[in-house]
Amino acid sequence: MSATRPAQRPGSAEYAPESFGDLLRRIDRADLVRLGVVAVLALAGALVSWLATPWWLLVAIAAVGLVVGCWPILTEAWEDIRARRMSMELSMLIAIAAAAAIGEWVTALVITVFVLAAEILEDLSMDRGRDALTELVRFLPSTVQIRTGDRVDSVELDQVSTGDVVVVLPGGRVPVDGTVVEGRTSVDQSRITGEPLPVDVGVGSEVFAGSVNQDGAVEVRAQRVGADSSYGQIVAAVQAAQESRAPVQRLADRIAAWLVYIALGGAAVTYLLTRNPTATISVVLVAGACGVAAGTPLAVLAAIARAARAGAFVKDGTHLEALSGIDTMVFDKTGTLTVGAPAVSDVRAAPGHTSDEILTVAATAESYSEHPIGQAIVAHARALGLPAGTPQDFDYRPGLGIRATVDGRSVQAGSSALVEDAPSADAPTAGRTAVHVSIDNSYAGTILLADSLRESAAPCVQQLHGLGFRVVMMTGDSASNARSVADALGIDDVHAGLLPTQKVALVEELRRAGRRVAMVGDGVNDAPALAKAQVGIAMGTGTHVAHESADIVLISSDLRDLVQAVRTARRARRIIVTNVVGTIAVDLVGMVLAALGILGPLLAAIVHVASESAFILNSARLVPRAAADPENGRTPAGRRPAAQPQ
Repeated sequence: MSATRPAQRPGSAEYAPESFGDLLRRIDRADLVRLGVVAVLALAGALVSWLATPWWLLVAIAAVGLVVGCWPILTEAWEDIRARRMSMELSMLIAIAAAAAIGEWVTALVITVFVLAAEILEDLSMDRGRDALTELVRFLPSTVQIRTGDRVDSVELDQVSTGDVVVVLPGGRVPVDGTVVEGRTSVDQSRITGEPLPVDVGVGSEVFAGSVNQDGAVEVRAQRVGADSSYGQIVAAVQAAQESRAPVQRLADRIAAWLVYIALGGAAVTYLLTRNPTATISVVLVAGACGVAAGTPLAVLAAIARAARAGAFVKDGTHLEALSGIDTMVFDKTGTLTVGAPAVSDVRAAPGHTSDEILTVAATAESYSEHPIGQAIVAHARALGLPAGTPQDFDYRPGLGIRATVDGRSVQAGSSALVEDAPSADAPTAGRTAVHVSIDNSYAGTILLADSLRESAAPCVQQLHGLGFRVVMMTGDSASNARSVADALGIDDVHAGLLPTQKVALVEELRRAGRRVAMVGDGVNDAPALAKAQVGIAMGTGTHVAHESADIVLISSDLRDLVQAVRTARRARRIIVTNVVGTIAVDLVGMVLAALGILGPLLAAIVHVASESAFILNSARLVPRAAADPENGRTPAGRRPAAQPQ
C-alpha cells in the first residue's frame, strides 16, 4: 500500500543507522498528522464505548476519524478501480466500510490506524530503496573548475567536454572519468569500485567520476563525461531500475491480486456458511498481500543499489533476476581474466651481464617509446627502483625495435631481426614476447613479457566454484597460451582459437544443453556473445560496444565485484521467495482462523499489519547504508581524511 512521493536525501554517515529524528523527518507531515488524529479519535471512541455514552457521540467520532484516515486509502482504491486492478487498498477499504456498517466503529478506527501506520512503514522502506540509488546521482558537483591555459573558469557540469582539464581541489568530488595530468593525491573510489581504502594516484593514473579527492589538488583531463562516465552509467541504472518491472515483480503483483480475490471469495463463503458478518470481515482483513506487492520491488531496487555500491551496475531488474539463476560463467581471456597489456615476466642475462643491468639500459632506451612493450619495460624497471634515465638519442624502427645511446653506449632492444646475434631459442618462451637487448653491438640478454593475470581473477574463479558455478574460458588465442592461463586459475573447461562467431556458437551450445549462461568480456569481438548469453557482463575497461551489448558493467574491472553481484542477486531471490511463501502461508492460515471465528476483526488486522511489516522489513535488509558526504568532512568509516596518502 505505497504512496508515491519524491525520494529524500539520505543521511551522510555510512555504517551508522538513522536516528529516530532522521526517520521522523523522512515521514510526510500530512501522513504523520493524519495518523496521530485517527489514533486519538480511536482512543476517544474506545473510551466513549466503554462509558456507554449516547450512541451518536461514538458515531460522530468514528465518522470524523474514518473520513480523515481513509482519504488516502480511498484515492488509491479509486485509481485501482479505474485501472480495473485489484489491490489491498481496495480490499481494506471494503473491510473498513463493512466493519462500520455492522456497528464495529472502534474496530474500524483501529484498523484504519494500523493501515496508516503500515503505509508509513512501507513508504519509509521504499524511500530508502530509492535513495540508495538516487543519492549516487546527486553526489556529483553542479559546477566544476576548468583550466584553459593560465586561467581557471567555473562552469556548469553539463558544459564539460571530452578533453577539458578539470581542477579538483582537496575534499572535492571528481566530476568526470579521466586521466590525471598534474598533481598527486589519494582518492576515495568506494562509490564506484567498492574499494574501502583510498587509492594513490598521480600523473597518468585513471580516476572515476564520483571519487573524492582526499589530499592534494589535481588536474584531470576528461575522457568520459555525462552519460558516458561512471556516474552516467549509474543514472542509466537508476532510471532503468525505477521504470522497468522485472518478471518477478509482475509475478508478485499477480500473486497479490489473487490473494485479494481469494480473501474476498473466502469472505463470501464464510458469510454463506456462518451468516456471521464479524467473521466475514475478519477474513478480508487478515489477508496481507502487500508483503509481496511492496516487498518485491523494494528487494529489487535495494539489490541493484547494493551491487552498484560494489562496482557492478545492473541495467535493470530483469537482468538482476536472470543473474540470480545463472549456473555457468563464461570468461573471455584477454582483457578479462588477464589485464590485456604486456608485463615483464622474466629477464635472462647473457654471461658478463646482470638482470638489473639489462633492465636499466633497456628502460632508459625505451623511456621515449610509446609502444606498449616499451612502456611495460620502463614501468617494471621503475617498480624495482632501478635508475632508468633518458637516452642521448632515440630511433624507433617499426616492427623491429629501438636504437638509442645510453651513457655513451649503443643500445638496441627489439626482435632478433634487430639484434642479430640473439639466440633463436635458448629456452621455452611459449606465450611470451621476447625483447632482445644488445650493448655496443654485443648481445647482452633477453626480456620476456607476457599478458599478466588480473589480481582478482584467481579469487573470482575460486569463489565461483564455491558457489557451484561451472566456469568456462574461451579465447581466440593459441591453445598453449590458453591452457597456461587456465591452469593458473583452476579452470578445466577451455576453448581456444575461437573466432567471434565461434564464441557465439559456444554460448548457444551451452544454452541448448540447459545451462543458464553469463558471459564476461571486454572487446568488440565479445559483443555478439555478450548479447547471446542470458546475462552479458562487460569489464569497465572494455570497449563502448561491449558496454552497450552487456546487461551488467563491472566499472572497476575487479572480478571480485562480479562475485559480490552474484551473491546479492541470489540473496534478493531468497528474500523474495521467503516473502511470497510466507505471505501465502500467513494469509491462508489467517483466513481459516478468521472464518472459524478464532480471529476477530482487530486480531485479523494486527496479523495483517504485522506480517506485511515483517516481509517489507525483510526486503529492506538489502538496502545499503547511506554513503558518506565529503562536505561534512567524513570518510566511509566516519574518519576525517588522512593528511597523507594511505
